[in-house]
Amino acid sequence: MAAILITGGAGFIGSNFVHFIAKKYPGYRIVVLDALTYAGSTDNLPAEMRQIDNSRMRFWYGDVVNAELVDTLVAEADYVVHFAAETHVTRSIFDNRLFFQTDVLGTHTIANAVLKANGQVKRFVHISSSEVYGTAEAPLMDEEHPLKPMSPYASAKCGADRLVYSYWATYKIPCTIIRPFNSFGPRQHLEKVIPRFITSMLLGEELTVHGTGEAARDFVFVEDICRGIDTVLHANKTKIDGEVFNIATGEHRSVYSIAQDILKIMGGDQKSIVFRGDRPGQVIRHSGDATKIKRAFGWQPQLNWENGLKATIDWYKANRAWWEKQIWLRQIPIVSATGQKEYH
Repeated sequence: MAAILITGGAGFIGSNFVHFIAKKYPGYRIVVLDALTYAGSTDNLPAEMRQIDNSRMRFWYGDVVNAELVDTLVAEADYVVHFAAETHVTRSIFDNRLFFQTDVLGTHTIANAVLKANGQVKRFVHISSSEVYGTAEAPLMDEEHPLKPMSPYASAKCGADRLVYSYWATYKIPCTIIRPFNSFGPRQHLEKVIPRFITSMLLGEELTVHGTGEAARDFVFVEDICRGIDTVLHANKTKIDGEVFNIATGEHRSVYSIAQDILKIMGGDQKSIVFRGDRPGQVIRHSGDATKIKRAFGWQPQLNWENGLKATIDWYKANRAWWEKQIWLRQIPIVSATGQKEYH
C-alpha cells in the first residue's frame, strides 16, 4: 500500500486534495500533518480520518518546523505533498514573522527530511504560488517569468520555492514545484475574496472592494488544481525532476467584476459594493500560462468560471455552520497604500 504524507492537509487546497486522493486511490494510506492554525480545521477532512482506529487515514497534529516529527513521518512516506504555509497576503502585511517561519523554515525542514530519507520518497511535490511572480510583465506568465514578489507572503513563498529547487540542484532530491494561480471552491477561509463576498451576501452585508477593484487574478477551481497536482505526482520522473509547473486557466478577472458576478448570481444590488483604500504591495494583474503542463500531460481545467462560482456559492449556502465560526476572522487592521488605518 503506497503511503502519501500531506502537510497542511487541513487547510483549503490541502483538504480538497485529501478528499481527491482518498476517492481516486482507495488503496493509498493517507497521513496528514497540520498545526491547525486559524485557517486549518479537522472539520475539513474526511470523517474517517477522525476515527481513532482507522488504519488507512491518520492525522498528526504538529508543526512542519518540528524536525524530529517531520523526519519520522517522511521516512514512512512514498509521496510527500507540501501545502503547509501561511497564505494570506493581507495578513502577511499585518504580521509577517510567522510567514517566514512556516513557509521558509517549514519547507527547509521538509526538504531536509526528504534528503535524509535516502530514496524512500519517490516524489516530493512542493506547492508554491503564482504570487512569486509579482505583477505580470507579459500577457500570460509562464514558468520563466521573473520572480518579483510584492508582499511578505509572496517573498516567503518565493524563498521556499527557490529553496526546494536548490535541493534538487545540489542533492538531486525527487522534487517538483507547482505554482497554482488563485484558487477558489469549497472550504476556503473567509479571509479570501470569493468566500468573503459570498458570505457577505448571505449575511446581508456590503461587499468591500479594495482600491478601484481593477486588480485582476487568474482563478482556478480547486478540484482542477488537485487534478494537476495528482498528474505531476504520478508522472515519469524524467519529465518532472526539478521542474516547475503553473496551474492556471489563462484568463484573468478583476476583483470588481467578481463582486458583480456574485451579485448577479445571488440576486444582489450593485449599490451594495463599497470601496476602501488599496493595500500596500498590490499586484495589478496575474494571468497564467499553463502550456507546459498541458503539453507534457494533457492537463486542462474542467470547470469554467461560471460553473465553478455557482458550485462554490451553493456550497457556502449549504454549509453555513462551517463558515459562521470564521466570521470574526474576515477583517485585518492594516495601514493602506494611502497611509490610512483601515480594516481589510
